Amino acid sequence: MARVMLGVKTVLAANDSIPLLVFDEVDANVGGETAAVVGQKLKQIGKNRQTLCITHLAPVAACADAHYIVSKHVSDGRTLSQVNKLDEKSRVQEIARMLGGSDKEILNHAKALLGRRK
Repeated sequence: MARVMLGVKTVLAANDSIPLLVFDEVDANVGGETAAVVGQKLKQIGKNRQTLCITHLAPVAACADAHYIVSKHVSDGRTLSQVNKLDEKSRVQEIARMLGGSDKEILNHAKALLGRRK
């Protein structure tokens, strides 16, 4: 359903009046080149609307103008969530983590993915 909405919103984004779109794991069950296309479609929608996307795929996250990481921890029996905006260096590290590691080749791949967004 999320990908159907992504398709519809890609077509309608320039003409509708919805100011904010949220996509929760719109990239579920996709990978490779399809993930890159999903990321580009989200970027296209983001030109006309505030767009938030929850993703676990590096090619999708790399297309974003901004990247936030959400973490949870338990303190005094309460679960707390924390949201932090990543700077460029941290973003490379996070994209590499999403790709599965932090060795030189993966870091270079992360930088290459981020380089495509401009």
